[in-house]
Amino acid sequence: MSEAVASQDLGAAETPSSAYPPSRIKRRRATSSEMQARADFLVDYSRRNGPVTVRGLYYQAEVHQVPGIEKDDAGYGKVQYQTLSLRRSGLLDYDWIADATRWMRKPRSFDSIEDALRHTAAFYRRSLWRDTDEYVEIWVEKDALAGVIYPVTELYDVPLMVTRGFSSETFCYEAVAARAADERPYHVYYLGDFDRSGQDAGRSLEEKLVRFAAEKDIEVIFETIAVTEEQVHKWKLPTRPHKRKSPADRKWPHAFACELDAIAPNVMRDLVEAAINRHLPQHQLRVLQEAEASERMLLQAWTAGASR
Repeated sequence: MSEAVASQDLGAAETPSSAYPPSRIKRRRATSSEMQARADFLVDYSRRNGPVTVRGLYYQAEVHQVPGIEKDDAGYGKVQYQTLSLRRSGLLDYDWIADATRWMRKPRSFDSIEDALRHTAAFYRRSLWRDTDEYVEIWVEKDALAGVIYPVTELYDVPLMVTRGFSSETFCYEAVAARAADERPYHVYYLGDFDRSGQDAGRSLEEKLVRFAAEKDIEVIFETIAVTEEQVHKWKLPTRPHKRKSPADRKWPHAFACELDAIAPNVMRDLVEAAINRHLPQHQLRVLQEAEASERMLLQAWTAGASR
C-alpha cells in the first residue's frame, strides 16, 4: 500500500486542494511493514475504544509512536487517508468512527397509527431525572466529539449540548428558559480545548448561563471537566505550540495548548459518566431502568392488543 491514496479513490470532498504547489521536501515513502503496522493500530484501537474521532485516532497514533506519524499536519493527513481507506475496504467498521458535525432535520413520520404505536412502545424512555434533587447537562466545545460522548449521555438520559466554540446568547438563553419551571440546582459540566479560545469559550458560557439563570432564581453550578492543565501533565497528553497571532492569544500564559481530542475516548466517556454519577448513582440508575423496562413491556403488550 503506497504512502498516499489516489485522489479519485478518496472522493473529491476529502481530497486536499490542488491550489498549493507541490512540496519540495523529499519525504521517505513508508514501507509495506510500516503501513501494515499503522493499519493494525488504527483498526485495533478503533475497535477497542470506538466511537473515536479521526483526530483522536491521530493523537493516539502519535502517543503510541506508530511508524511515520509525526506531530504535524502531514501526520494527521496520513491517519486521515489510511482510516478512510480501511473503512472503504471493510477492515475498519464505520460505526467505530464518530462525526457529529453533519446531520439532517426531518420530522418523524409513520406509515400508519399502528406503526406509530409500535415505534413508541419500542423506544419508550422513562424520564430518569424527574424525581431527582438536581438537574444535569453536559456541554462540549466540539461537535465532532458529541458522537464520542453520546453513548454515555444517552444511557443516563442527560442532555448533551454542543457549543461549536463560543456559545451564542440565544443558545444559552434558551437552555435556561427550558428550566424556567424547574427550581432544582442546574449542574453544567463543560469539555473544551486547553487553549486560549477553549478556556475563554468556557468562561463565556458560564457567564451567560449564570446571568440568565439569575433572572429566574436558578442556581447554576458550572465545572470544566476537560481539558485541564492537571490532566495534560498527569496523563502526558500530546500538546501543540499555542498560537500567538492575536493580542488575546498572546495573553495565554502557557507555551503549549492541548486539544480535547487528545484525551482517549474511553477516558473522556469515564469523565462524563463520573460527573453524572455524582447526581444519579449506579444503584439508582438500575432501579429506574428496571421500571422503564417493565413499563415498556406493558406498552408493547397494549400496542399489540390494540393493533389486532
